[in-house]
Amino acid sequence: MIKIGITGSLASGKTTVSRILSSKRGPLFSADKVVQELYDNKSFKYLISKRFKIKNNNQIKKSLKKIILRDKNNIKKLEKIIHPIVRKKMKKFSLQNKNKKLLFYEIPLLIESKLMKYFDLIIFVKANKKLRLKRFKKKRGDEKLFNLLNKKQIKDKIKIKFCNYVVVNEKNLYILKKNLFAIIKKYE
Repeated sequence: MIKIGITGSLASGKTTVSRILSSKRGPLFSADKVVQELYDNKSFKYLISKRFKIKNNNQIKKSLKKIILRDKNNIKKLEKIIHPIVRKKMKKFSLQNKNKKLLFYEIPLLIESKLMKYFDLIIFVKANKKLRLKRFKKKRGDEKLFNLLNKKQIKDKIKIKFCNYVVVNEKNLYILKKNLFAIIKKYE
């Protein structure tokens, strides 16, 4: 079994890269998907609303966004709740798929969370800040939140030192796929 970690800065294209690489090659664990599922879970929503004194459970993400923008220390409080849950699900995923040749893990904060030792191979997805901001605004639309989250991440040049491969995702899908296939064919 080869565990392949896929990481990169905010809105660099990690999800696209993860889907391309894992397609017909092996199962994919997405930390973002796990977090999204948590926000749909009633007991999690209750815990978060209690911890952050949020009155409307239906608007929990919107409320958290305001709380984080008001005080960036709230990100750490939120991560202390979310990260252990994500790690537990990641370990479960690994056990369930231990007989597969390739396992893929899309982990946005892989380096920041010091998870490098869990992977045989780490691919870093890179894109310039201007392009990443454009992508982020297209999805979620908040430049202030982008800047806050982006500052929280370790700089690309430092993260790259912990990675086996760097894939630049600033051109078109054809070029991206070509570069990814050149990497993955060594491990298939």
